[in-house]
Amino acid sequence: MDIKKLYEKGITFEQFMSQDDGTYREKILEIYNNIEIDNTLLDKIKSIHKEINVLVFAEIWCPDCVINLPALRKICDINKAVNMKIVPREGNEQYLEEYKIDGKAKIPTFIFMDDDFKPIGTFIEIPRVIGEIVGKGNQVDIIVAKRKYRKGEFTKDTIKDILKIIS
Repeated sequence: MDIKKLYEKGITFEQFMSQDDGTYREKILEIYNNIEIDNTLLDKIKSIHKEINVLVFAEIWCPDCVINLPALRKICDINKAVNMKIVPREGNEQYLEEYKIDGKAKIPTFIFMDDDFKPIGTFIEIPRVIGEIVGKGNQVDIIVAKRKYRKGEFTKDTIKDILKIIS
C-alpha cells in the first residue's frame, strides 16, 4: 500500500477522539481549548494557500499524542488547506522505517505531504525545544520543562515547528 492509500484509510480527529470516553479525551480537549494563538502566529497559519495533507501515526493512550495532536488540529481548524488523517502505529510500522529515532518508531509522527502526497517534512514525538533542553542534560531544566510540556505549555512550540515545515 502506498502512503496516499494509507492516508485515505486514516480516521478523522473526531473518530480518533471517540476511541476514548475518559481521561485521554478530556486531556486532549483541555489542551486544545487552552491553546492561545497570537495574531502573528494566526496570520502565519492563515497564509498557507497550498493544500497540505498530514498523515498522523498516533495512539490515544500516548502522552505525546495527547499533547501534540491538539496543536495540529488547531492549525487544521484555522486553515482548511491543512488536512489530517490518523492511523495507528501498530500494524503500520513499515511506513515509519525511515522516521525511526534510535531504531524505534516514535509517536506521534506527523508526515506532511503536498497535494500529490509527496512528503515535505516530519514532526516526530516532541517539539524541537524540548529535545534541545533534554539534549543539554541539565536534570533540573529537564524536569521543569517536561512538567510544563505535560500540561500543554509547549503547544505553541509544536505549532511553530509545524509551520516551519509547511509554510
